[in-house]
Amino acid sequence: MLFKRFVLLVTLSIFSFTAFSQAESKKEGFKIGGALRYNMLATSYESGGSKLNPKATWDTWRLNVDGSMSGIDLSFEYRFYPTSDTHFIHHGYFGYAFSDNVYMNVGVSQVPFGLPGFASHSWWFQIPYYLGLEDDYDMGVKFDLKPIDKLDLTLAYYRQPEPAGPGADASAGRYSYDVVPGQGAFVDSNGDIVLADAAIQELDQFNARLVWHFADNWNVGLSAQAGGIYNSSLDETDLSTAFAAHLEGDFGRFNLKTEVIRYDYSGKSNSGHVLDVVQMGGYGYHYSGGDGYTGGVAAKANVYVAGLAYTFPVSWGPITSIQPYIDYSMVDKDVEIFHDTHFLIPGMLITAGPLYTYIDYALGKNQPWLTDSFGKGLGSGVEDPGWNSRFNINLGYYF
Repeated sequence: MLFKRFVLLVTLSIFSFTAFSQAESKKEGFKIGGALRYNMLATSYESGGSKLNPKATWDTWRLNVDGSMSGIDLSFEYRFYPTSDTHFIHHGYFGYAFSDNVYMNVGVSQVPFGLPGFASHSWWFQIPYYLGLEDDYDMGVKFDLKPIDKLDLTLAYYRQPEPAGPGADASAGRYSYDVVPGQGAFVDSNGDIVLADAAIQELDQFNARLVWHFADNWNVGLSAQAGGIYNSSLDETDLSTAFAAHLEGDFGRFNLKTEVIRYDYSGKSNSGHVLDVVQMGGYGYHYSGGDGYTGGVAAKANVYVAGLAYTFPVSWGPITSIQPYIDYSMVDKDVEIFHDTHFLIPGMLITAGPLYTYIDYALGKNQPWLTDSFGKGLGSGVEDPGWNSRFNINLGYYF
């Protein structure tokens, strides 16, 4: 019934907006592009500095195809991650402009939730990315609507997450983080954390985002997400929700990004217990605690995000701009005995033609990618953790 109402709403919107002038014809043809990226890094985690510091890794390479023919657009990107021994689709959709005010795409597209584009300035993204709430991609249909000037409305329905590629764990071999089958956990009546198998996955997700461009280079918005977390062992689906409010804008050469998120990844274990930790995965990995306790992600939490950047235009050979920034995000988990996650990234972006260089000093407390014990931080976390750090330089050539 919910799906039928959604389809009816979208259909009425299309008929309403197509009454306006049709979009101008696009130039036909296709462009093939891509990118090659390397990382140079040095880590300082619980065990101290690594003997491998510093080291270089092959971050990724990718292929892109973008273009239009007969008014139908195609946008496709496939990525290869040698260090993770996996590869997968980033996005791939067909698009069509019904009018200047209605654009539809079908396939794997960016989920309209939170800040448009990215909630971050750095190469690392902010914590919402690791929760599947920033730069997330799923399989479905999306409509970009402009009901009035300065107001953007996006509606979407996603049947399932994007297709997974091969890897150490194929269900987690994907670009964006999604709820996947694996071990979860719940807190019992004695206050103990109990491990539990959970054959869960995301299904039938609906998204809506409203963005108001209230001033030059400023926008404020609200996002809502509702979907199912299906347990194939129980043959039951639980409602999962997320809500966000954001503010973004430029003042002078400064750029400000702020966001508040409330999410509830409701799901059950195979034995029917409501989970306080759900398993998520990406890049071929589950979040794993490495100590007999599953990592996973706290099922309910509030997330706070802020980032500030300043752009210096320069003319130093091929270098045209330098942008220092500082990004911060934290996860305030609902379960009292869980420990919060903090993520702080001071850094800068150097732009030189097609070469983009991110220089970051990433600091984290209970951040699963900044630890010797991968994955536990977004679940129960550890009490009173110190700041782990990683100095990272990412060089990317985009063409």
